[in-house]
Amino acid sequence: MEIIKYDSKYKKDFIQFNKDWIIDNFGFLENEDIETFEKIDEELANGAMIYFAVAEETALACCMAKPMENGTWEICKLASNNSRPHKGCGSAVFEAAVKWAINHGAKRLFILSNSRLKAAIHIYKKFGFKEIKLDDYEYVRGDIAFERITD
Repeated sequence: MEIIKYDSKYKKDFIQFNKDWIIDNFGFLENEDIETFEKIDEELANGAMIYFAVAEETALACCMAKPMENGTWEICKLASNNSRPHKGCGSAVFEAAVKWAINHGAKRLFILSNSRLKAAIHIYKKFGFKEIKLDDYEYVRGDIAFERITD
């Protein structure tokens, strides 16, 4: 397995992994999800990066880091290939996305998630993220948030 930066040949995998994951866990996509999938190239042009774990030309997992405002970067769209073994791939792409954000000026890293996603929450905590409370979790499925201050 290798971790690679965004390659357009895996764009469909990024979208499909995330759609499958969201629908499998929550039953429906939200407008914000669809908007992200439609604006991948725009997000990348604005400084975002998507990392993929790839083995034998097959994408196994992905994660995105994208700039928000005032030095805050969101780590999002962590998903994996549900038809191939991918042990450790989620942590690897997550770590790569975190490093990208920090190397590009992130002072604060932010994650919006759901409290029942135990495996994802384990990854967040493993990389030093702490739970924070929000007044608005933005997504219908969002009920937990995390941050990591980088400086």
